[in-house]
Amino acid sequence: MTTTPALEISGLNAWYGESHVLHGVDLTVEPGEVVCLLGRNGAGRTSTLRAILGLTSRTTGTVRVNGIDLGDKNTHDIARLGIGYCPEERGIFASLTCEQNLLLPPVVGQGQALTIDEIYDMFPNLKERRNSPGGRLSGGEQQMLAIARILRTGANLLLLDEITEGLAPVIVQKLGEVVRTLKQRSFTIVLVEQNFRFASQLADRNYVIEHGKVVLMVKKEELSQKQKELETLLGV
Repeated sequence: MTTTPALEISGLNAWYGESHVLHGVDLTVEPGEVVCLLGRNGAGRTSTLRAILGLTSRTTGTVRVNGIDLGDKNTHDIARLGIGYCPEERGIFASLTCEQNLLLPPVVGQGQALTIDEIYDMFPNLKERRNSPGGRLSGGEQQMLAIARILRTGANLLLLDEITEGLAPVIVQKLGEVVRTLKQRSFTIVLVEQNFRFASQLADRNYVIEHGKVVLMVKKEELSQKQKELETLLGV
């Protein structure tokens, strides 16, 4: 039995103004998979996520979500297909409390939006800080809040950009647990990561992006045999 990919990208080119940043990206993410986009800074990983959402100046190629061609759809229409985007800058509202931040997004996706109680079960830190202004949360708490907020929307395809960057190891470990829990709950997750150790423990497959295109795809079971090639490409 064949399943429709949760995300299918073919020949994706993208531009910011005159700058050509993606040069024919091809990748597939199956329902319930965790897939990681690896690469050096500036390789085109974040631009791939932004192009999926229509946040680049111009794109060519094909992007399909659950078989639906995104074509010329607007970003808000793309979000309503059940895509949740957690950008690197997090976008927490500093003057709103943690709980107000959580209650702000509407339910737009096709999946099951997590309740506040479910969020607090998954992120006990946020329950403790629910009445604290967003601007007073630690970096790790803000990252948890940014992820938790998109789970409130009913999104079931999550695009998570550099969620571990600059965070303490104990918070990184907690975020790894969260990703595993979401996978068990049948969420489909695309991670952009610099932290190869974090990514390799979670991802079913890894795509290495270099100069705006995919140069290598490595399945979880192939990691050990392709370790040297990965280290060379990633400069680790």
